[in-house]
Amino acid sequence: MTVDHAVGHNTLRGIALKIVSVAVFVGMQTCIKAAGDVPAGQIVFFRSFFAIFPIVAFLAFKRQLGTAFTTKRPFNHVARGLVGVGAMGLGFFALTRLPLPEAITLNYAQPLLVVVFSSVFLGETIRVYRWSAVAVGLVGVLIISWPELTLLNSDEALDDQEVLGVMAALIAAAISAVAMLLVRNLVRTEKTATIVLWFSSTASVLALLTLPFGWQALTPMQAALLVVAGFCGGLGQILMTAAYRHAEASVVAPFEYTSMILGVVIGYLVFGDVTSLNTLIGGVIVVAAGIFIIWRERQLGLERRRTRRAAPPQG
Repeated sequence: MTVDHAVGHNTLRGIALKIVSVAVFVGMQTCIKAAGDVPAGQIVFFRSFFAIFPIVAFLAFKRQLGTAFTTKRPFNHVARGLVGVGAMGLGFFALTRLPLPEAITLNYAQPLLVVVFSSVFLGETIRVYRWSAVAVGLVGVLIISWPELTLLNSDEALDDQEVLGVMAALIAAAISAVAMLLVRNLVRTEKTATIVLWFSSTASVLALLTLPFGWQALTPMQAALLVVAGFCGGLGQILMTAAYRHAEASVVAPFEYTSMILGVVIGYLVFGDVTSLNTLIGGVIVVAAGIFIIWRERQLGLERRRTRRAAPPQG
């Protein structure tokens, strides 16, 4: 096998793994939505605790389990867990109150907000191209949210579950963007397995703390759906990590947006959700902005590599 063929083969494998991971995550969201009106903290527990099993099995198979929990930065992991649980809880709250396509598409605000927060909190230089893409993407988010946001002036707003769902989804995207910055900091010194295991364990413990705030008895079907959701969460994480190992992030990342197509199809077939025109138009705008940002990141990465190669050696 030639080097070019091997690289092409790996890239295709990376893309295939990414698409499968997206499908598994959409399956997870479908199970959570199908479980009905379950408290968000309870959903977070099932999603986090049962995700540990496939991850541990995978690490045991790879003989990496012995060192997976080892870290010198436990407080950073706990901080990431606290932020991540907040984002997850609000995201699940939104998922149980919104049509599936809308809940999935609103989550696309997260990578746009990562760019904003990278500039604000980390002082990263963001040039006009990416700021323009973020602005366009946020207009797309506004288009998706507009039908619910226009109800905010009415007395019924806080009684309307979809209004609450949209607000929760947008706050979840913002908190999730902060979580991504914390992960970006952790990956400098920590292995992926360590980050994932610490997060699932921390999230499980934190979610248990919500038990006094109204957990409910589950039917066997609800319990089964939430257990499957947890397993899907763990499996999706493994597949996603493998995808980024086989191909460059800039090649793999755009395939995240296949979840919009899956959300539209599954939402209609399983829940009878007919995707609104606002969600479709806004979703296309947000996806286009997201892909442009990924492309721009790739160009900047190539530019930095060329600059490093051209720089004279330091004597």
